[in-house]
Amino acid sequence: MFTDESLATSSSRQHIDLVLQVARSYYLDNRTQSQIARDIGYSRPTVSRLLKESRDSGMVHITIGHELEHIRDVEQRLKRKYGIKHARVAEVHDEENPGNVVPKYAAALFCEECKPDSLITVSNGRAVAATVHEMPICEWPKSNVAQMIGALSPDNPMIDSPDICRMLASRLGGTFTDLPVPMILSNAKIANSMRKEPQIATTLALGGGADIAIVGVGAATDDRLGHIFDEYVDTATARALHRRGVVGHICGHLINAEGQHIHSDLCDRTISIDLERLKRIPLVIGVAWGAVKVNAIHACLVGKLISALVTDQKTAEALLAM
Repeated sequence: MFTDESLATSSSRQHIDLVLQVARSYYLDNRTQSQIARDIGYSRPTVSRLLKESRDSGMVHITIGHELEHIRDVEQRLKRKYGIKHARVAEVHDEENPGNVVPKYAAALFCEECKPDSLITVSNGRAVAATVHEMPICEWPKSNVAQMIGALSPDNPMIDSPDICRMLASRLGGTFTDLPVPMILSNAKIANSMRKEPQIATTLALGGGADIAIVGVGAATDDRLGHIFDEYVDTATARALHRRGVVGHICGHLINAEGQHIHSDLCDRTISIDLERLKRIPLVIGVAWGAVKVNAIHACLVGKLISALVTDQKTAEALLAM
């Protein structure tokens, strides 16, 4: 570092001017050391020494970096904090919609980890549907997609689980095993009988034995459980469940802040893969983002309900801050 005294004399200033001239020519004008040596009338070793001096004195600051470097750091911290196998974090710019970016990352992770002969299961919801839309066309005739949760109400405008599974099977070039039953039935007795039906029992067993799963994460607020429950749960029931500690849901199951299942009458009427089976699937990719879902995603992570997370940077940093 040059001191104030070094600027006092003409000879010192001339030397500093020379060092600056060499540094600018090399780092800004992209001239070679030999070219600079000819320009200033010095030898190439002298130019090399002057460049070293420019760095050692602090005149030149060399920064090597890329946005991916920070993203990688965030991903590694998520993996360490929550003990998950994979974290894929999308950088979403202010003018972008996470719903148009994050699913691309989720589809990429799925394709990297899935094998051509895999048994796959998926839940419902916008994030899962958007992820499937981003899947490339493959030729995986030995793959099978099993539906893990029953169909939504006909009045629900969301893309439903049967459609998502069928679309994924079509993109992969594989087969599809459907679950021909509503997600939530009118009473527990009917739901229990339906679970014993051979086709339904077989499909749920297939889903539970899958190699890889793609699931969404839903947030519960003090007056609503989320889109998939809109036709089944009124505001009073949602508030009562929120008071019991429900912060979110995954695959139709309500969970608290620790990722533990909160049992309710709704559970007895729901047709879906159970959470213990979900935990045994080797890779469960959770796709979710947004401030409203941070608590629910955190619950799924600490409860070991998902083993991979795909989200955006803001959501990832909020999770790391918890």
